[in-house]
Amino acid sequence: MSAVLARLSAILVAACLLFTSQVLTAPGRAAAADPGYLMAHFIGEGANGQQIYFSHSADGLHWNDLNGGGTTLRSTVGTRGVRDPALVRSPNGDKYWIIATDLCIGCGQTWSQSINDGSRNLVVWESTDLVTWSQPWLLNVAGAIPDGRNAWAPEAIWNPATNDYVLYWATNVPLNGATKHRIFSARTSDFRTVTTPQMYIDRPGTQELIDTQIVEMPAGIGNYRYIRASGDGQITLEGSNSILGTWTNLGNLSGIGLTGSQVEGPMWMKFRDRNEWTLYLDQYASGRGYMPVTTTNPSAPGTYRIPASGTYDMGGTKKRHGSILNLTAAEESRVLARWPDTAVNRLQSYNFQDRYVRHADFDVRIDQNITGEDAKFRLRPGLAGSGTVSFESVNFPGYFLRHSDYDFQLVRNDGTAQFAADATFRQVAGLADSAWSSFQSYNHPDRYIRHYAYELRLDPITTAVGRSDATFRVTS
Repeated sequence: MSAVLARLSAILVAACLLFTSQVLTAPGRAAAADPGYLMAHFIGEGANGQQIYFSHSADGLHWNDLNGGGTTLRSTVGTRGVRDPALVRSPNGDKYWIIATDLCIGCGQTWSQSINDGSRNLVVWESTDLVTWSQPWLLNVAGAIPDGRNAWAPEAIWNPATNDYVLYWATNVPLNGATKHRIFSARTSDFRTVTTPQMYIDRPGTQELIDTQIVEMPAGIGNYRYIRASGDGQITLEGSNSILGTWTNLGNLSGIGLTGSQVEGPMWMKFRDRNEWTLYLDQYASGRGYMPVTTTNPSAPGTYRIPASGTYDMGGTKKRHGSILNLTAAEESRVLARWPDTAVNRLQSYNFQDRYVRHADFDVRIDQNITGEDAKFRLRPGLAGSGTVSFESVNFPGYFLRHSDYDFQLVRNDGTAQFAADATFRQVAGLADSAWSSFQSYNHPDRYIRHYAYELRLDPITTAVGRSDATFRVTS
């Protein structure tokens, strides 16, 4: 009997290992041996701080700012600011979305306005590769909630029970004698249309709830398939075996000294190589951004530990409410290649040395006394051809200097070969001074970037004035 049991045990172990391997290496899912983690987050207040930033980590505890700590996506819709981004991957890894709060505090909107009459929309981007993103669009999620006053802190999780996503967010609404933020949910398959919103989480009395995030558990860890962490006055943990089913209160993190008056924005991360998780918490009360709390059993509040000082590093920027994606090797390679730490430069005119190339309403010209980000670019490896450069805007990442009918504009890269050719140039010795630079068109090699009446053009250069107009200094 013992031999038979031993044989059956070996078969079951082998089957479990095979099943685990298949799950971990399914298309679009990061396997245990795959490197890296990607965090999408915002960094603070103001028009620039409330945008999308990316950071990368090789171990989940030490983070590096991508793109030199600069913006990776900028909202051009709604309030033109975004907070609380959620990074979503489709089950088979062929699509990704970023969904974020349409909110820009300090740039035309106060906290009171955003709480009581804020945007009812979320901002959404879509990608097929994590590096080329669509134009953002607005998704109205709270407009169908009677007297719903805003839409904050969105999250989404794939629900195999319904074969679509559960999208959930906070809306401030008067109900049952209390006006407060509650969590609502809707279903969606494309983040363009949603079902009628339903109440998802409502705490008793006047207790508000704004931030919540769900993580799926592997088999054999705890008693629940899903764990939910919420900022509701504490950091409350709940468990369930169904995303839209009944949830059980498991306790909170006050026992380790962290309460809802200190931290918010819970953000889960599963270590790729072991059964250990980090719940990142935003130290909003002290203004310090994210810190990690680790556990080997997310359903057991007593197992959470604050890592010792010096065992983690959040990087150069302050990281605030976001989400983390475990990367496959292919995803990591693409992400790191797209957003290296490339220097930020300006282009100074040779014959009008108080003027610099800048964009204004997406038109491109040379202007005086421009020190802001409109005049700052990253000289990326050319989108077309080797040994070339393309000029990517610092404050509108993904937008490049591009000629059309020999005129220049700042235009979003649409991924086409025509765009790549129009936005690519050869940096050569300055036509008026070899210590400076001139920029020859990749697809019209008889023409160069030059200014004329202070507007940027692409022209043949045949005169001394033209050579001066087509000469620039790349400077910091």
